[in-house]
Amino acid sequence: MTGDKAKPARPSREEAEAAVRTLIAWAGDDPTREGLLDTPKRVVKAYEEWFTGYGRNPSDVLGRTFGETDGYDEMVTLRHVRFESHCEHHLAPIIGRIHVGYMPRNRVIGISKIARLIEVYAKRMQIQERLTAQIADTLNNTLEPKGVAVVVEATHHCMTTRGVHKSGVVMVTSRMLGDFRTKAATRREFLSYIGNPVTSELS
Repeated sequence: MTGDKAKPARPSREEAEAAVRTLIAWAGDDPTREGLLDTPKRVVKAYEEWFTGYGRNPSDVLGRTFGETDGYDEMVTLRHVRFESHCEHHLAPIIGRIHVGYMPRNRVIGISKIARLIEVYAKRMQIQERLTAQIADTLNNTLEPKGVAVVVEATHHCMTTRGVHKSGVVMVTSRMLGDFRTKAATRREFLSYIGNPVTSELS
């Protein structure tokens, strides 16, 4: 007995649309008026797009790795990968960019697969700290490199459009594994590659 709770059954599309109508009414509007009649369908369709990460396995997304590197063992860096996610506390957008670096040991991976991995985890209800760790840990477990570095810079609309209403605030999180954690020179090289955030591009 592990104590893990069973995952609840997924509601039907009709139930999801009914829930949206309830929220519209709770907000103070009439879900039956002309401009809102099709809103529940649109919202449910948007949810299908925003949260596609739940239907995808990160390990499957990474797929093949390549061992024919001709001895290449220098840093591989992917900068400024834009992502969109939603915070699990308010379902408000998180918009930002992610920088990924790794030091190959024996294997490399296509850069588009790294971008797809980011999408799998971003397209879920998230907190930025967990998103950062999931990307780094999955790459580390799949490639078994000398090191992995992930830096995430993002604006959180739960902070800019509600609550304290503070715009222009960028949250930065990082996870450094292997050589990126133990070797200051490697970490500095990666940070010099990714540069400083341009906050205007994150809003």
